[in-house]
Amino acid sequence: MDNRNFLDRMREEWRIMSFYERFEQVIALILSAVIAVVIVVSLVQLVRTVFVLLVLESFNPLEHQVFQTVFGMIMTLLIAMEFKHSILKVALRRDSIIQVKTVVLIALLALSRKFIILDADAEPGKIAALAGTTLALGLVYWLLHERDMRDSAAHAERDRHG
Repeated sequence: MDNRNFLDRMREEWRIMSFYERFEQVIALILSAVIAVVIVVSLVQLVRTVFVLLVLESFNPLEHQVFQTVFGMIMTLLIAMEFKHSILKVALRRDSIIQVKTVVLIALLALSRKFIILDADAEPGKIAALAGTTLALGLVYWLLHERDMRDSAAHAERDRHG
């Protein structure tokens, strides 16, 4: 899609939006810009940290603390990018609100990050609580995915026969 058609479509959609829909659109664009800045700053920090570890120190990714630092930062970037992607979908009017499935996915990414940066001497109760939460969120995500698949199949069936 070329930029001219995209801008024309966006202008047309803007004209028919309610005040609140315009408000949502502006907020989504501002949030998206703020998160983009956070992503860029985080990426610069990650590159700087890896550079310092490689050049000034002996970078040993198998060392637990180094692994936690580097991969914790990478996971933080991935979480921010997924969050930005979900907000961008709202800003581009592909979704009217942030989808629950996306929020659950972001929570699962955050829990994955937590497991990566977890200290080796973490309490068993904390690990069990994180594991239980991960299992529950995974189940919710799977159920939402199954619902989406059923809805897609029902729409396809209806389109075929209707």
